[in-house]
Amino acid sequence: MATTFEEKDYDRLLECVHCGLCLPACPTYAEDGNEADSPRGRIYLMKKLADGKLEFTENVVRHMDLCLGCTACETACPSGVNYGHLIEKTRAVLEENYPRPLEDKILRRTMAALLPYPERLELALLPARALRAAGLDGLLESKLFKSFAPTKLKSMLSLLPNELPPMGARHQLGEIIPAEGERKYRVALLTGCVMSVMFAQTNEATARVLSKNGCEVVIPPGMGCCGALHTHMGYHDEGCDFARKNVNALNPADVDAIIINAAGCGAMVKQYGELLEDQAGIANAAAEFAAKTRDVSEFLDEIELNTEFGPYPARAVYHDACHLAHAQRVRLQPRKLLQQIPELELVPLNESDMCCGSAGPYNLVEPEMAERLQKRKVSNVAAADVDLVINGNPGCSLQILAGLKTAGLEHVEVLHTVEVLDRAYRAVDS
Repeated sequence: MATTFEEKDYDRLLECVHCGLCLPACPTYAEDGNEADSPRGRIYLMKKLADGKLEFTENVVRHMDLCLGCTACETACPSGVNYGHLIEKTRAVLEENYPRPLEDKILRRTMAALLPYPERLELALLPARALRAAGLDGLLESKLFKSFAPTKLKSMLSLLPNELPPMGARHQLGEIIPAEGERKYRVALLTGCVMSVMFAQTNEATARVLSKNGCEVVIPPGMGCCGALHTHMGYHDEGCDFARKNVNALNPADVDAIIINAAGCGAMVKQYGELLEDQAGIANAAAEFAAKTRDVSEFLDEIELNTEFGPYPARAVYHDACHLAHAQRVRLQPRKLLQQIPELELVPLNESDMCCGSAGPYNLVEPEMAERLQKRKVSNVAAADVDLVINGNPGCSLQILAGLKTAGLEHVEVLHTVEVLDRAYRAVDS
């Protein structure tokens, strides 16, 4: 990886006219009001770094680290500045030029070596499963533990859901799930890494819903982590490795669409064409792969939807995951799908597209700001007085669930859009 900004990236820095329309959309600026923690402020710092007029100091890196990468600024920007690309490139340059403190480096490298690998993640979750099996998980909530445990460890443990899928649940789907009735489409499903271990039930629901809609679902065995976690943390080359592996695992011409049910993963895969554009032998395949990629709600909205839903009596809000609403510009599609379910009342959520503080690895490496945004999101959910929060990203689900628990709102359920659709389909058969 280059240790300086490339010319094409420098040109993108110049596209920002510093108008400030991005400021109200930026979660960190909304929380601390610091210009250097706004998109235009960070772009100013990026340019100074690129010009060699600013050193890679702890203070400069702090402002870059505090960015969630939510790309809400891109939605607000009238000049079309590709801020998401700029912050990822900047973080890659920082990783090559800034020696991080040992504790920070260990945490980041541990996540990079653990989370993208389902086998390793399952092993890492064994202690938590053992504590719960023995009825001792309350120890993690004790005052003694909270007094001595490091902040980042407490943050990690707080994100664990009350129930984890059984060990090995990620293998339940198999490689081909036949269409229910006439086969109209053949689609590939990216089951992911964290998604496959901690949200195996969401992958299963996705496969059932697609099958209900005439899809033969193929799960290529060579596809896994999308590479987003590495790229977001500045490990650019490693992110490219994961991208290449996925592109090589599937010929896009063999399917009608590549379906993804995690917003962050979808946003990443849709960038494969640009990510690998300079790599001979795979650039064209990567672009084709990206062009075939659809969020599951996006795909279901494009086809003739099977509307044989049973009633789902609930009062719900829809939370816009950042990488679905801002990065992929998928907003109306999930709502249109949900509005077709009988007895499901969808009410507005204030700041529905404001980041909840999850943002990939963010809630682990920046727990203080993540908690502030979590409380902000939960406060808006509480004001809506609902019994269900619907969203399209597993990280958001973990973050919001943890926040609801802390706020004493454990009666509020958090579900993926496709899980609600699945329940409504199954209500007909029950």
